[in-house]
Amino acid sequence: MDRRSWPVVLVCGLLGVTATPGGGCTAEPTVAEPPNVVLIIGDDQAWGDFGFMGHPVIRTPRLDRLASQSLVFARGYVPSSLCRPSLASVATGLYPHQHKITSNDPPKGLPREEFLRQRREQIANIDRVPTVPRLLGERGYVSFQTGKWWEGNHRRGGFTSGMTHGDPARGGRHGDAGLKIGREGMQPIFEFIESAGDRPFFIWHAPFLPHSPHNPPPELLKKYVDKTDSIHVARYWAMCEWFDRTCGELLDYLDHKGLAENTLVLFVVDNGWIQRRDSGGYAPRSKRSPNEGGIRTPIMLRWPGRIEPRTDRETPAISIDLAPTILAACGLQATDAMQGVNLLDSEALAKRGAIFGEIFTHNAVDVDVPASSLEYRWCIAGPWKLILPHPANEPDAPVQLYDVVADPHEGENLAAQEPERVAKLKKRIGGWWTAE
Repeated sequence: MDRRSWPVVLVCGLLGVTATPGGGCTAEPTVAEPPNVVLIIGDDQAWGDFGFMGHPVIRTPRLDRLASQSLVFARGYVPSSLCRPSLASVATGLYPHQHKITSNDPPKGLPREEFLRQRREQIANIDRVPTVPRLLGERGYVSFQTGKWWEGNHRRGGFTSGMTHGDPARGGRHGDAGLKIGREGMQPIFEFIESAGDRPFFIWHAPFLPHSPHNPPPELLKKYVDKTDSIHVARYWAMCEWFDRTCGELLDYLDHKGLAENTLVLFVVDNGWIQRRDSGGYAPRSKRSPNEGGIRTPIMLRWPGRIEPRTDRETPAISIDLAPTILAACGLQATDAMQGVNLLDSEALAKRGAIFGEIFTHNAVDVDVPASSLEYRWCIAGPWKLILPHPANEPDAPVQLYDVVADPHEGENLAAQEPERVAKLKKRIGGWWTAE
């Protein structure tokens, strides 16, 4: 299909013009060549662990440069702070309770055959919902999966090609061969781009970085060992820079091939990570938690000449917005089930009163019933964030209310002081998902 034969894209924000009250644009729409789309998904990195987000030590020059060229939502979020449900939400534009991929694995203690059967049942959920690569494929896009991918073979997600085979008999679980990307070079992506020819392409780049094992190149670790008294922290910081370096290799390739001008680049992290000082693991209130250290991430969008670079430090955005944004950029409509908004539609962002999320157990309680594995639901409206524990799995956890603008590290729980606000946000959560 000749890309110039595609329909006119009428999204005012993409064209760099202003929407009128009547729903039109202040300038005549132009025929837009459908963009290539590159989605970069970091793995286990805290929202503040970037130079452009103000970290005093970690160096991320390539992502800093990307941020300077992008629309940056500094208050970005993911709905769930565990990688599998978070990634499935990015791929589908749906909340975990909608696509039913809520936990990394089936229940603990099952006989092996039953465990594998339930794993297959978890994976089958991706067959039942639209995905970004599948929808783009209907419009002539070719697509490539790299890095983290839990849902079986890459083709089950709608990718036309990819690195993950997804065969449990060969070690398939959360990416298998795809996890080599970045850590062992970027050549598979470059070869895919070459093979795409004149066809528009979509790349899912979810490297196993800065995820553990924290084994950075020695020259990067050397830069950090004298900046902290914890070797574990030094290793993690070096991993963040290693991830940044690999992102730079991808962005440089787009520049070298003359593709950057018509490529929409998006960036998000699947969940947060606060490095423990005394071990290689993560600290409380980070990964798997409903706190900012688990669910917050910068979200970036770059499309030269179509998206004005700026940083929005006030408007909450969430990763389920990425699918509607990508589809709109490519001349497609979001599905009715998608609750996110196009991040380039300022009117839709202004109208949205709240964003929501949900935290589930690492191993599912019942793979067929999302609420069975629920630990917390949360809601953010303006500066206010309510964390609501689910009695079945968190019977002793308190309700938490924070002003996350004034108190981004959630030091003071204001729930007891603000009962009316708690009640209003609790009602909003119930209106979103009753968790029954």
